[in-house]
Amino acid sequence: MADQCMTVLGGGGFIGGQLVRHLRETHSGPIRSVDIKPVGEWFHRVTGVENLVLDLQQIDACRIACRDAHTVYNLAADMGGMGFIENNKTLCMLSVLINTHALVAARDAGVERYFYASSACVYNADKQRSHDVVPLRESDAYPAMPEDGYGWEKLFSERMCRHFHEDFGLETRVARFHNVYGPHGTWEGGREKAPAAICRKVALAELTGDRHIEIWGDGQQTRSFTYIDDCIEGIQRLMASDCREPINLGSSELTSISNLVSIIEEIAGIRLERAYKLDAPKGVNGRNSDNSFIQHQLGWAPVISLREGMARTYAWVREQVSKQMQSADTRRSAA
Repeated sequence: MADQCMTVLGGGGFIGGQLVRHLRETHSGPIRSVDIKPVGEWFHRVTGVENLVLDLQQIDACRIACRDAHTVYNLAADMGGMGFIENNKTLCMLSVLINTHALVAARDAGVERYFYASSACVYNADKQRSHDVVPLRESDAYPAMPEDGYGWEKLFSERMCRHFHEDFGLETRVARFHNVYGPHGTWEGGREKAPAAICRKVALAELTGDRHIEIWGDGQQTRSFTYIDDCIEGIQRLMASDCREPINLGSSELTSISNLVSIIEEIAGIRLERAYKLDAPKGVNGRNSDNSFIQHQLGWAPVISLREGMARTYAWVREQVSKQMQSADTRRSAA
């Protein structure tokens, strides 16, 4: 497999870009990275990789992307944080075209292994009503009542992967991501997720001296957050395994949003006055990952603590905020 092509769909995104970088370091054969964004807007542009700009909602684009590929990683989707997901349900659901066309193209190209990046948003909403949530097992996706829009698209695409294996023999692997975060991700603009958004707000407070922060919801909603390095490690372990069932890929370290703010405040060395925006999108009340199945199947589970991961993330986001502020000062001075 060393000289066979690896294709990453969504390679210009946060997770996809990190995966491309990892493959470049560990795989001696050709690597193809594909994204709809202009290359200059990619999160990572890795040298020595074939970079293609294609609209993967189109079947012909997927055929180009999957040509001569041994392995395809599908991380391509139109998505973002909770604000984006709740206000763009149609855009999220249209991503079903990407996975459907990519599966057809992979089958026709003789691809041997296919990875699909699913989400914890597939889980039944009735099991996520309490802040003190029971960790979600893989079987908790059924009976189906996923998050509207984005969650339904992910659950349907999981089923497509299953049936492409059953009907055509394509080896498919599915991981349900739980809130992946880390440096070099989206940190502003409306598509960022809670860890990056809170890091940005705390960094602004630290750098400007304005000791206030707005928190979406009442702060009691709970989540687990998965550091990017654990996510990439889990993908590779899953692809090397015989596990064909969807699997949780997430930390089991549960925290409230208010406590996440406290962790970042501690990292920054400040304390902020909090205002809670109760009418803002906040998602389910509680969600955590039961890692029994991944431990059984892979002999491994995410290990990087929230405190350690957030320290790395805050340092990077603070640097971006500082650069942005300096650039704005320079423009004002020039004017």
